[in-house]
Amino acid sequence: MKARTLWWLGALVAAVAMPFAANAQTETPPVAVAKPPALSAQDLAFGRFIALIRAHLATGDELVAQRQWDAASAHFSFPTEEIYGVIRDQIRIYNTPPFDYALKALARAVKSRDAKQFPKARLKVEDALAAADAGLKVRQPNWPRFTLAVAVAVLKSAPDEYDDAVAKGPNLGRIVRPIGYQTARGFIVQADRMVESVAGELGASNAAALADIRVGLTQIKANFGSVTAPKEMALTDAALQSAVGKVELAAAPLM
Repeated sequence: MKARTLWWLGALVAAVAMPFAANAQTETPPVAVAKPPALSAQDLAFGRFIALIRAHLATGDELVAQRQWDAASAHFSFPTEEIYGVIRDQIRIYNTPPFDYALKALARAVKSRDAKQFPKARLKVEDALAAADAGLKVRQPNWPRFTLAVAVAVLKSAPDEYDDAVAKGPNLGRIVRPIGYQTARGFIVQADRMVESVAGELGASNAAALADIRVGLTQIKANFGSVTAPKEMALTDAALQSAVGKVELAAAPLM
């Protein structure tokens, strides 16, 4: 190749490369997106217990509406027997007035089938739970993110209750403890309600993630249509655990 040709080729390569070199020097590096700080474990635990109380009460409400007072009584007793003692020393942190007496009064109204006192007693408990929510909101500026995290924690509590409700061995799939089925269903319904309560904000942040969460919850809820436990369930313990895991995975980008 002639020397003049080589010179022109070199000049051409240099001319073409110059803009790219300039761009490389002036190009602004991508801005690193800071990860949100980890949610307070204490707030998550307290929020979960409040949500579990709501789940039990909502299940009881459905049973009372069907005049199944005896079945409802256990669900209205669980908050006092299994949860309140755990959070008793924490409610001050969240500016929540003590409500153990309100819970006991509600449980008594249901046990005695007092349809007149029931709504009054129920409202007093709901007011206390609203105060707990307000106390949490003061500490959690990103309420949608926190609500979703609590919803996932509540949902993850469902498989253990379901496992306790379903027979193993030759009677696999038969419901042997209806209250376990109802409790698992209550946790699932509560988790779904919590997600929907902040769906607008979650969707604005990541619509695809919200869509996946909703699909997963819909598939789970399809197995728990009625508050009255069926005789048998086709859903296995492992299948429910897997479905819950998929919802948790879908929620991860939003948490």
